[in-house]
Amino acid sequence: MCGFTFTVFLSAFQLLPTAPFRIRRLGGTTFASGLFLGFLTYASALSAPLTGALADRIGRRRAMLIASAVITLCSVGYAATSSVRLMLALVVVHGMFWSGLLSASAAYLTSLLPERRRAEGIAYWGLSSVAAVALAPPLGFWILERGGWTWICASCGALNVLMGAIAWMLEEGDRVPARGDTDTPGTPLLEWRVLLLSLSLFLYSFGFGAITSFSAVYADALGLSPKSIYLTTLAVVILLTRPFSGKLADRIGYRLVFAPCLVFITGGLALLAVRGTFASVVASAIVFGVGFGTAYPVFVAYVMRDVNPQRRGAAFGAILAAFDTGIGTGSATVGWLIQRFGFPVGFGTAAVLSAIALPYFLLVDRKLQAATRVAILAAACASRLLLW
Repeated sequence: MCGFTFTVFLSAFQLLPTAPFRIRRLGGTTFASGLFLGFLTYASALSAPLTGALADRIGRRRAMLIASAVITLCSVGYAATSSVRLMLALVVVHGMFWSGLLSASAAYLTSLLPERRRAEGIAYWGLSSVAAVALAPPLGFWILERGGWTWICASCGALNVLMGAIAWMLEEGDRVPARGDTDTPGTPLLEWRVLLLSLSLFLYSFGFGAITSFSAVYADALGLSPKSIYLTTLAVVILLTRPFSGKLADRIGYRLVFAPCLVFITGGLALLAVRGTFASVVASAIVFGVGFGTAYPVFVAYVMRDVNPQRRGAAFGAILAAFDTGIGTGSATVGWLIQRFGFPVGFGTAAVLSAIALPYFLLVDRKLQAATRVAILAAACASRLLLW
């Protein structure tokens, strides 16, 4: 699974930072450049509840195989077109199957982990995507400068074929549930508790969308080299901190680790908005990376405690819906803000939104816990009355 995920993100993060440069060379605006990631993540977010539930039904390995094949065809399409509009249309299809790929692989991985070490396991698994994010942007820009856009697409296509081959070799470790396991009368498509809590991910992933699309553009505007310095530093920081943070969260509690992570995320974005120097960019990546790299696995481990194993795909679909909506909104909105008002306003807006994530999470989590206690008490009282 680590090999599969490494390949998935090595492909994606060659494409995502270089696509804005391709769109601008084709005559597109900065706003249109932001729409590439925005459309991908919106398509992923809107389809995630359906594709996550579908992965529970048809089998997670099979879902990974289908998604890998379709995304490979999208890479061919990116290479063949010179139309910005067609690129944006293709990325919508890409995003729909991207959500199935991520939901299915996350649910498959979670089924392999012992509950008492879930945050640690997810954190270790996440290192494979982080390592890919560290390597992919400089590799992508190297290929773009020497071979051009067609070779970027060829590289991504080859990696997509490889991830399909890895999925093919995996065992079908999850049982395809019989009719009635996941769609009994009254069972909602969405895991609403997970979705409500996941809106805190929306608030901080807004900033990640801005960073993914425009950190390299920002570095280029400042004259910094290499252009991928932010994403590379971010990935290195996550690689160094995740092995310890996941284990710590399993021991002392997920909420106690998650809350400070949100503070670090806000601080990192604020640093990026306030200053525009090499030192401030690197410092922002370090502070943001400490919070962002730990927040996701800790959050997932926290919410998965109360999710039925046969509904994990649907639960990850809800998480992905909120997370990707934040990334897409951040990419598109910050692209427009940068075009109109400059980089400090764009990144500053992301910092303000991320600052809301902590109070929102604490408030909603408290309300949901209270509602759960009331429901348990009501069920106990009803049971006693029936027995009486």
